[in-house]
Amino acid sequence: MYGDYALFEDRVDAGRKLAARLEQYRGPETIVLAIPRGGVVIGYQVAEALGAPLDVIVPRKVGAPGQPELAVGAIGDDQVVLDQQIISYLNVPKSYLDEEIERQKREIERRMRLYRGDRPFPDLAGKTVILVDDGMATGSTTLAATRALRARHPGRLILAVPVAPQESVAKLRPEVDEIIVLETPEPFFAVGAWYANFDQTTDEEVIELLSQAASRAASPS
Repeated sequence: MYGDYALFEDRVDAGRKLAARLEQYRGPETIVLAIPRGGVVIGYQVAEALGAPLDVIVPRKVGAPGQPELAVGAIGDDQVVLDQQIISYLNVPKSYLDEEIERQKREIERRMRLYRGDRPFPDLAGKTVILVDDGMATGSTTLAATRALRARHPGRLILAVPVAPQESVAKLRPEVDEIIVLETPEPFFAVGAWYANFDQTTDEEVIELLSQAASRAASPS
């Protein structure tokens, strides 16, 4: 139900509902990759339900000059996705873009070390990769993440989010083998508008959830 009614109680609730739609992907070759921070809460629920390992990928938005919340592009691994239309409209200098891209690459490296330590990134070749987040607005950072994952040659790439606007779903559909979105409310407003509780997830919570998922994966069945 839309309007004044939240679609999800919190990220745990959304993650469990999303997991129920992903049962077909249960199997030893499946891995769940979450976008921090909030997406890790979703990803933990999905990975636990499917008995799959959980890891993270850290895409970053490239913000406009003086308007960091306005995305002119995004980065995932070495994949840079730029919105040339808005860059041209705002007359964003190339020097600014080069500097901001390098800054965001450094931030990606910092966060990956923070969340993952020195563990090598999992080999995705031939695997069924489920990319999850707590929602999708413009889809720019999600697009960067999907392209970064494609470069690692998964067998199948599935994008799964609880909520997203229809236009973003349409934009991402050609980038993945399947896209699963529980709700596509219109007008969309923002991801957090559809959660009763959308408190910010902390770095400490991300690290703890990844640690719990790793311990579960290492335990005998």
